[in-house]
Amino acid sequence: MGNPPRYGGLDAFKVIAALLVVAIHTSPLTTYSPDGDFLLTRSLARVAVPFFFMVTGQFVLGKVLQGRRPFSALWRQVKKILLLYLVAVVLYLPVGLYAGHYQGLSPLSALRLLLFDGTFYHLWYFPACATGLLLVYLLGRVLRGRGLLAVTGLLYLIGLFGDSYYGLTAALPPLAAAYEAGFQVFSYTRNGLFMAPLFLLLGARLGSRPPAGRPAVNGLGLLLSLVLMTGEAFTLRHFALQRHDSMYLLLPVVMVFLYRLLLAWSPQAPAFCRPVSTWVYILHPAMIVVIRGAAEAVGLTAVLVDNSLVHYLAVCLLSFLAAAVIAWALARLRPPRPTRGRAWIQLDQDALAHNVSALRSLLPPGCQLMPAVKANAYGHGALPIARALAAQGISAFCVACLEEGIQLRKGGIRGEILILGYTPPSQVPLLRRYKLTQTAVDFSHAVQLSQAGKSLPVHLAVDTGMHRLGEPCHHLEEIVQIFTMKHLRVEGIFTHLCTADSPSPADRAYVQRQVQAFQQLLEELKNRGIPLPKVHLQASHGLLNYPDISGDYARVGIALYGLLSTQQDWNAAAPPLRPVLSLHARVAAVKSLPAGAGAGYGLAFVAQRPTQVAVLTIGYGDGLPRSLTGGEVLLGGRRAPIIGRICMDQTLVDVTDLPAVQPGDEAILIGSAGQETITAYDLARQTDTITNEILSQLGTRLERILS
Repeated sequence: MGNPPRYGGLDAFKVIAALLVVAIHTSPLTTYSPDGDFLLTRSLARVAVPFFFMVTGQFVLGKVLQGRRPFSALWRQVKKILLLYLVAVVLYLPVGLYAGHYQGLSPLSALRLLLFDGTFYHLWYFPACATGLLLVYLLGRVLRGRGLLAVTGLLYLIGLFGDSYYGLTAALPPLAAAYEAGFQVFSYTRNGLFMAPLFLLLGARLGSRPPAGRPAVNGLGLLLSLVLMTGEAFTLRHFALQRHDSMYLLLPVVMVFLYRLLLAWSPQAPAFCRPVSTWVYILHPAMIVVIRGAAEAVGLTAVLVDNSLVHYLAVCLLSFLAAAVIAWALARLRPPRPTRGRAWIQLDQDALAHNVSALRSLLPPGCQLMPAVKANAYGHGALPIARALAAQGISAFCVACLEEGIQLRKGGIRGEILILGYTPPSQVPLLRRYKLTQTAVDFSHAVQLSQAGKSLPVHLAVDTGMHRLGEPCHHLEEIVQIFTMKHLRVEGIFTHLCTADSPSPADRAYVQRQVQAFQQLLEELKNRGIPLPKVHLQASHGLLNYPDISGDYARVGIALYGLLSTQQDWNAAAPPLRPVLSLHARVAAVKSLPAGAGAGYGLAFVAQRPTQVAVLTIGYGDGLPRSLTGGEVLLGGRRAPIIGRICMDQTLVDVTDLPAVQPGDEAILIGSAGQETITAYDLARQTDTITNEILSQLGTRLERILS
């Protein structure tokens, strides 16, 4: 699985950015040099807020734009931002009332304050961030690549001429009037739709790929662009062009070089950097009020307020202390999340996206994927997989039973959900309540569904030779009657190719007979004047081995997850697929056995030498096949044999020949570590079954973690 990326550079700079924001609001060098303070607070410190936007863009927006996260993941983060904004609003409401900020405020002005300006001068960031995230997402639905970058860049340019370059705008009365109208909605263009989207997108783009360019090149680029931006700032001030000074023409260039450097810099930053920097941003104006009030009360205004540098340092110190206390208290209140604990499944969203793309490349014109997420998405987790697929534009799914369809609907999955198996007619109300499409598994079932007396969308299963579910394809009259039943809306018709996984001439000929029988049925239906609904024949093996067979859907299952039933099923011409799932467990204990000692149920293992035995926190209660004894796991990138009988909750492993294994170490039962790999094919081969069975039996108490 590789080492997770480290973001120590970003975490460390969050603290620096928080200090810069405090500087903007306290002007620490004013007492000593107004020009020096302008350089610090109106030029250099202007990187702070764009940096925070870019970090949010990377971690909130990036994977959603790539299709690796659903919109619901973005919406959850937007709600968190708005909740934090609400907390800040409540915190500063008394301060604003005391300062008279809200006197004579009209309802329209109050709405503007809440939606754009922030109810206190620094809180504009939160509504701007939430609005910007949603705007970039919506733009990203219709624009890609350079088009999306161009539109967000244009928005920034529009904002620029309402900010640092407003003096040029004011010279053109019609244009100035348009901007003045905008200022009735938001006080500054930074507060509206113009600043946040570009930096959110830049963060999403830069954070989704390895750091570009050598550090020396990025460092030189940063230095040069900062110098040029400083010159820009002083020039604009000299000619009195600035209405405000949050947006500069060179600021995006500065931020690209800065962010590249920070991504490449990976120190081990303390864990407190993230929460503390956020609370410093929120709290520091309140600390300004506290320090000014306290200084006046004790007669130290000349020291703590009038001296700008001392005032700045005092505000920073008090803000960091208050932020640390709040972060500590919240961490104590937050219940620990059971992540990567006893045993878990890791899901590789990049591999899933790769497989979707590869399978789509095989589809005939007009055909779309209808992924099979039955059996808990072949053990991968139906909801996380379906959500990831929905984020990639997939809008049709198939499951095995009613309960699986309801689970998807309750989990927020939209679009068509087809139940492939039998559902009793008594449960038609549930089918309708959750807007599920039912398969009519044969004529008798169709009659019963129609007799339930409620309109119901169905797909008709046709038996072309598998002799499982489906009305036999030669029963033309019965099939015609199904299309005319009063309460059924036949929206699809399908069959299943039962030998599509085999390369033998006899099995390939059988596939052709099934396809021919199905096509003949469709022709006869058309001849009867029956409009054909959606048609689907293909599943995983059919799509890989017979991509020329047309249809409206391809019901891909095991291939979607990067595997086939057996390793021998691969067609050399098929595109490479990547396994999505890896299986992990912890070492609970390490035991020392003398030669001749037994271990496990029935003492099935007997040590032939002094032996170190690691006890893994996974067993057949988690879906590990009990017959896997004799298999292997990976510990520290090396193979270790499974010994004795696999228990319900534990598995014993011989680690005598491995470097010191400790409780808490991670074992991999399916996946890669170092140069070694254990696949689901290996487990299937060792237990005389197929990968479908190995994966679909993985238990629900295994946590599924998407990465």
